Amino acid sequence: MSVQTYMPGDVSIRMTPSAESQARKEIKREAARGLRLAVKPSGCSGFMYVLDYVRGETADDKPIAIADDVTLFIDSKSVSVVNGTEIDYVTEGVNSFFKFRNPNATGECGCGESFTVNA
Repeated sequence: MSVQTYMPGDVSIRMTPSAESQARKEIKREAARGLRLAVKPSGCSGFMYVLDYVRGETADDKPIAIADDVTLFIDSKSVSVVNGTEIDYVTEGVNSFFKFRNPNATGECGCGESFTVNA
């Protein structure tokens, strides 16, 4: 499997081909401009990833063109936490989901829903 890296300015996010393919399908199905990646305080470990459909870009977005038809918008407040992250799309059992491999995460909760980052 190959992994592509995109580094506009100070943001480096990688998306595997399977994640790119799934993002493309979801963006098309929802008639969205792209996907927004952010983190929010949550869970037992501190933060959780949030992926939303983007219908309109905000001033806080840092757009990353993954492909001609796939744009990932990074919430500017989340850049330092997600910088360097690889996004994959995996199937485990009967569940399929986006999986985040974040070099900034120093721990995860037992269920994998939230993660810790040292400041």
